[in-house]
Formats: sequence, C-alpha cells, structure tokens
Amino acid sequence: MNANDYLQLALYLVALLLLAKPLGDYMALVFADAPNRVTRLGARVERGIYRACGIAADEDMGWKRYALAMLCFNMLGLLAVYALQRLQPWLPLNPQHMAAVSPDSAVNTAISFATNTNWQGYGGESTMSYLTQMLGLGVQNFLSAATGIAILMAVIRGFVRHSAKGLGNFWVDLVRSTLYVLLPLSLLLSIVLVSQGVVQNLRPFAEVPVVQASSYTEAVKDEAGKPRMAAAGHEVTHAVPVATQTLPMGPAASQIAIKQLGTNGGGFFNVNSAHPYENPTPLSDFLEVLAILLIPAGLCLTFGRMVGDRRQGWALLAAMLVIFVPLLLACTAAEQAGNPALHGLAVDQHASALQAGGNMEGKEVRFGIVGSARWAVATSAASNGSVNSMHDSYTPLGGLVPMWLIQLGEVIFGGVGSGLYGMLAFAVVAVFIAGLMVGRTPEYLGKKIEAYEMKMASLTVLLPCVLVVIGTAIAVMAPAGVAGVANPGAHGFSEVLYALSSASNNNGSAFAGLSANTPFWNVLLGVCMFLARFPLAIAMLALAGSLAAKRHVPATAGTLPTHTPLFVTLLACVVVVVGALTFLPALALGPIADYLGSMR
Repeated sequence: MNANDYLQLALYLVALLLLAKPLGDYMALVFADAPNRVTRLGARVERGIYRACGIAADEDMGWKRYALAMLCFNMLGLLAVYALQRLQPWLPLNPQHMAAVSPDSAVNTAISFATNTNWQGYGGESTMSYLTQMLGLGVQNFLSAATGIAILMAVIRGFVRHSAKGLGNFWVDLVRSTLYVLLPLSLLLSIVLVSQGVVQNLRPFAEVPVVQASSYTEAVKDEAGKPRMAAAGHEVTHAVPVATQTLPMGPAASQIAIKQLGTNGGGFFNVNSAHPYENPTPLSDFLEVLAILLIPAGLCLTFGRMVGDRRQGWALLAAMLVIFVPLLLACTAAEQAGNPALHGLAVDQHASALQAGGNMEGKEVRFGIVGSARWAVATSAASNGSVNSMHDSYTPLGGLVPMWLIQLGEVIFGGVGSGLYGMLAFAVVAVFIAGLMVGRTPEYLGKKIEAYEMKMASLTVLLPCVLVVIGTAIAVMAPAGVAGVANPGAHGFSEVLYALSSASNNNGSAFAGLSANTPFWNVLLGVCMFLARFPLAIAMLALAGSLAAKRHVPATAGTLPTHTPLFVTLLACVVVVVGALTFLPALALGPIADYLGSMR
C-alpha cells in the first residue's frame, strides 16, 4: 500500500465521521417524545398519514404489541412482493414483457427484501418488471430499513424509561423513519446519482449500434432444433454478425439511493454496483459507499443523545471502528499483494500504469483495488450486500475479510437499526462478563442485567451463528446443494460458507460462484434469512420490555463505566472472540485452506 491508498481510506473515514455527528443529532430530534423544530416541520403530513391509516399515534405499546405490529406489517409486505412477482406479466410497466417469477425464487426474493437482506438469485434487468422493481422491491427497501430503525428506537426506550410498560408506537416510529430520514436522504442522493449518469426512466430497453461490428459462430439447426451435421461428422456452423447491442433502462437511481442508505443492498442490474448504469464514476462510487455506513454510524450518536450521555454513543462507534479499520487495511493490503498463486510464475502483477499493482481480477478499473476493497469491507460490515467487484475473484485472505465481517453478526455498523441493537446485545453480554469477573451484579446504563436479559441477548448473538453452521452442513451434504458449487475444493466450500453467512446475517452479498437460483437453495437461504431477522428482533424487543419495567440503579464506585477505552476494548474483544470461536474451524476449511493451497 502506498500513500495514495492510505489517503483514500482516510478521506472516507473522515467524511463518515464528520457527517455522522449532525445526522445523529438530527435523528435524535426525529424520535424525541417532545415536539421540536424537526417534527413540527412535517407534523401536518405526519398527522395526515395517521388519519388515513387509522393509527392512534398516542398509543404506547408494550413490547408484545410492538412486536406483533412489526410482524404483521412485514408479513403483509412479504406477501405483496411475492404477488407482484407472480403477477407481473399481467401488470403494467413491463415494457420488456418479463415472465412470472418461479414460485421458489419469488418466495426467496420476497423474504429477502422483507428482511432487509436483498439476496438476489436472479438478474434484475432480465427478471423483474419496472413495476415489481419500484412498487415491490423499492418500497420494501424503505420499509424494511424503517422497521430496523423502529425496533432500535424501542430498544433505546427500554434503557431510557424507568418502571414503564410501553416502548413507544411502532407505527409512529415507522412513519418518522421513512418521512424524516430515509425519504429526504434518498431524494438527495438520487439527484446526485442522476447527475453522474445513473439511469432513471421508464423507457423500454434501447437498441443501439455497436462502435465496432463483430460476429460470433453459431451452429446451424434443422427443423427439429438439432444441430445440422456435415458429411465428415462435424457440426455445420455459420457466422452471425453483431451490429447492435441492447442497453437496459429503468428507474435505477431511486432504488440505488435507498438500497445504499437503507443498507438493503442488491442491485437493479445483475452485476450490481459494478454496472456503469448503477455506479458510473469514482464520485458516485464514493458517495454510494459513504451512504452504506452513514445512517448506522449516525445512529450510534443518536443512541448517546437519547440515553442522555453522548459518550455512550461514541463508545459504541469506537468499538465498531476498532474492528472495522484494521480489517479494511487487511483486505486492501491482501488485494494489493496480488494473487499468491501467481507469485511463483513469470507474471508481473505490479506493471499496471493505473494501479500500484495487485489482484485486479473481478474489479472495475475505474474503481481500482482500493475502491473495490473499501466497498467490500463496508458492504459486509453493514448488512448491505451490494458489490462493486466480484468477491469470488478476491485473493483467499482478501475474501476472508468480508466473509468474517458478516460472520461477526453484522454489528460492525450493521444494518440501519439492526446493527446497533445487535451491538447492544453484545454490550449486555460484555457487562455481564465484566460483572462475573468482579463478583458484582452487571449493570448497563443504570439497568441491572439479570438472567432474562442474558437469555434474550444470547439468543440474539448466537442464533445467526447456529444458522450459518447448520445451514452450511446441510448444503455440503445435500446433492442439490453441492450441484450449485462452481469450484471444487476449498474455494467451493468458501462459496457455500459465504452464502449461508450472508443469508443468516441478512447481508445479501455473495461470492458469485454459486448457482443458487434453484429450489433447494431458494428454500434453504429463505429460511435462514427469515429466522435471522424476526426472532432476533422479537428477542431484542423482549429485552427492551424487561429493561423498561426496571427501576434506574444509581452508579456507584463499583459500577463498570461503559464509555471508557477499557469498555470499548472489552466490547470489541467479545465480538471478535464469539466470531473466532464459532467460525475459525469453518474458515480453516475454506479461505485459509484456499490460501495455503495457492502457496504450493
């Protein structure tokens, strides 16, 4: 790595931290109980939505009612996305006459977008109509992200409130997340992306002449559709000229903005954010990857302000950065070092005039190694899943970094809302461990952490780990699972492990070497995505409900400060140790074995 590489990464981190503070303060005002200058601005629109939907905005829901409202709303969204995919041939805004999506793929996609995962086993421009993309997938990008933020707000109120039964109102939190946070930011980013060349229209695909005509060879077939054979026993072929190419169109910019800001991921087009119509320039690349972590970083500071101690928010953000920054540097360095399989050959991996050298396979030249590695680490630190390069083409150690970041539980920034409430579960575990070490009842933010809270936090921490391990075991033992693996050996196992890690932590990215659009994979990954989202959310709401009912415990000399470098270190260590103990054996069979094999 050279000075320019460090400068690019430093610029990204500085921009993220500078924007996180004002955004965090703004979101604290959005979700404040008392009216303020932010909520007054949209009060008329907000009240109109409540009246139209019959919402009692002043109702204070207990955790069970809050969870039920969240589940019912998301199940309706899941069914709506499924129906749109199955009925799209008969619905409007389908200029390319896309056929109905198969039942197994439609179920997988509906679960994927309802859970904020956005795993895609299909090519967007060849499968989904404009209506399905906008009304189904685009709307779910907003609502699944807003659901994560709403659950986080309920969890924060669990720490803030004393001897209370209610955690707020799900419908109010959902509306405010969408109206005040996601919509304005998405509109602003969409306009900027359009200015950079991202497409935003409803026109049919365009046929344009190619710059240089070419041809390809095709077999001549008979009336039965079989290849015609020459007398010598060879197939008869002919040259097919290529004078035009098809350019995909569609309302891409609006969906790309919310997919990044809502940490949804996925892509309007098949190759995702590597596509020039989704991500045309280095500036669009920088803004999109900045948008991925912007709201999760801002929510840490929102948390600090809402609990009345800004240091608590900075401590959580610091714990995330303590893990994120070294892994960002490690991934970049691994890709800059080049492919280890080529080190012993007469191949110069450092001869490019545009790059400092290294592994450029699967990467766009306009982004380079630093831009690609930065995106890979950011998208897997958040539960985003969009990609601007193919992770399957990364070096073994370079690919290990995003895979392990996902396996840490999507809490190093994580999804909007879901990442922070997952980190809070780790914080509960950390203070419990600290309490055991000193023989004192653990406390966090003035609330005693007892058996019930530990059960809910442990469920939140361990369920994704269980899904990854069991799901991977099923996939590698089932013939239908192995049939989708494109590469043999350790790399093929890495593809399977990455897919289950991605689905079981609501990430959505893939190594891209796995043929996963089959009934087996659609069902397996769909089950993992569902169980990784809703049981965890319910567990955190139950934890919040228990905490809200407790009295505040004043801090004493024996109370562990949770805003100090000591606690930041302890929290980061707990996250790393859980991830290492759970997944090191699997990683040894996948990317680590792949690396050792390439060094022969």
